Amino acid sequence: MPENYTPNYKKLTTKEFEEKIEKLNKIASKCTLCPRKCQVNRLKGEKGYCRAPGDIVVSSYFAHFGEEVFISGTNGSGTIFFSFCNLKCVFCQNYDISFKKDDYNTITPYQLSKYMIYLEKLGCHNINLVTPTHFIFRILQSIKIASENGLSIPIVYNCGGYESVDVIKILDGVIDIYMPDIKFFFSETSQRYANAPDYFDNIKDVIKTMYQQVGNLKIIDGVAKRGLLIRHLIMPEHLDDTEKILKFISEEISKDVYINLMDQYHPAGQSYRFPEISRTITNKEFERGIKIAKVYGLHNIIY
Repeated sequence: MPENYTPNYKKLTTKEFEEKIEKLNKIASKCTLCPRKCQVNRLKGEKGYCRAPGDIVVSSYFAHFGEEVFISGTNGSGTIFFSFCNLKCVFCQNYDISFKKDDYNTITPYQLSKYMIYLEKLGCHNINLVTPTHFIFRILQSIKIASENGLSIPIVYNCGGYESVDVIKILDGVIDIYMPDIKFFFSETSQRYANAPDYFDNIKDVIKTMYQQVGNLKIIDGVAKRGLLIRHLIMPEHLDDTEKILKFISEEISKDVYINLMDQYHPAGQSYRFPEISRTITNKEFERGIKIAKVYGLHNIIY
């Protein structure tokens, strides 16, 4: 890949952008942006499971130096945290953002595009969209506006994995780096902690679609430009989920895919209600997760 990498969205024509926006607006008008399939009219501000309004709500935006080293680089990742969430894990470490109530201000796609331009001017290596799923129909408009006004750095889609395959297909040619977190394997686990028994049934096809679009991570001068980076948070008492997830990645995605095995789980949100996850993980549990990854031949492991 040449050093003067051109982001995917810069290759889209105005017509192609508009067609994608139209498709997402149609999905949002009877919302099936995620597997919850609430079918509310988001264009008119109707609220579904995520409780998000029809217009964009941003919690914060800044140059983030705490992401993976080839995402943050030397100048930071241009991170935009969106409020609300379609998954709502009980142990969410951003609980105050994801479970936001009614004290918020909305912004327009044009205003969001200004944030993107600002972050690029700061020198950020990418625009990192954190929890974008429920606002993606508006965000895509922002990317189009920002691109027309000079934005020229990669777009990172940083999500919890509970996505619609149809939406991800529409994003083909827009997103440069997909950064999903595969959280759960067993339906009992995802039901207990996220009220989403179909979590893995959905994400296995989502991950395959993402991988088909962007492939393995391409890193130029120490900074990622394109590709798939999978995150997995190792949780106490749930190494069976970890093993099944890593087996799936190895056998059905690629042994070359980059995986961040995260050890930072700590009780947050409502985790106190669930004794088995109301503690941090042990060193032994984390070391076991790394060993499992190596057993399955996964060699691009970050930890």
